[in-house]
Amino acid sequence: MLNLLEYCLLAVLIAIAIFISHWIGQQAYTWMPPQATAEAQRVDALFSFLVSVGAFILLGIVGMMLYSVLFFRAKPDDYSEGHPARGSTKLEILWTVAPTLLVLWIAAQNINIYNQLNILGLKQIVHLHLESPAYAQSDNPKPATEQIQVIAKQWDWTFRYPNNVTSHELHLPVNQSTRLDLQAKDVIHGFFVPAFRLKQDIIPGRDIDLVITPTRVGKYRLQDSQYSGTYFALMETNVYVESPAAYNQWLANVAQQPIETTNPVIAEQMQPPKTLIKTGWNPGLLTETIAKKAESEFPPVPSPQSL
Repeated sequence: MLNLLEYCLLAVLIAIAIFISHWIGQQAYTWMPPQATAEAQRVDALFSFLVSVGAFILLGIVGMMLYSVLFFRAKPDDYSEGHPARGSTKLEILWTVAPTLLVLWIAAQNINIYNQLNILGLKQIVHLHLESPAYAQSDNPKPATEQIQVIAKQWDWTFRYPNNVTSHELHLPVNQSTRLDLQAKDVIHGFFVPAFRLKQDIIPGRDIDLVITPTRVGKYRLQDSQYSGTYFALMETNVYVESPAAYNQWLANVAQQPIETTNPVIAEQMQPPKTLIKTGWNPGLLTETIAKKAESEFPPVPSPQSL
């Protein structure tokens, strides 16, 4: 009878731990920025599951530690050694098979998310006795309503839309799949939009395509997640998700009334250093030639007016 009560109590404690773990996993959704794409929903669901699993393991370990401290403490005058631990084949199989299955399931979910993004240009096939590796592209790219070219360079984002519209802001139609063609002109950059749950490296000399489906209208922020130079922290721009009608109107307005913009990093470079002792030396002037050369190679492009 005592064993039955112990099993019932253990089942109740496990049920409580599962309930608390599930609640903590649901709270994990609030730790993230708002979901702005369909892919972000899949990422958050996986993250919530991992938080629930981690919370359940933590509660189980802490519970066993507290149980041992409360009911199996040695007496103050007891200096004898504990009983030697005996191995259990069932337990060994359990904590070997269970984590293996969990890791395989997580890997399968990650593959499904990457398939949904339809990232192209990353698969590398290395052949022996070749001077350079060959890269394989998918023969069946995922269809997309829009295609936008993303050009990253120190320290600027440039976007080329259909009808030869160019801008320093990224505009996306809501509830429509958009293919982004990521290109880097100089060094490795990182395309990172937290609300999209998307962080993709952009490698010079390689076109990397991915498909995103925005689901939430709003204004978001694109950042460079890779250290691409001294002023890489200023390499940011706005991302607007809007209705298809507003998106088409924006394209028409930009095509008719372009506005010249300047790179804010160049102005930052020209600022004199803030030091306690004035030496008259301005390191920003040393980069003036480089800045002018960059402006000549990559002239300012039209930026949209606020609608």
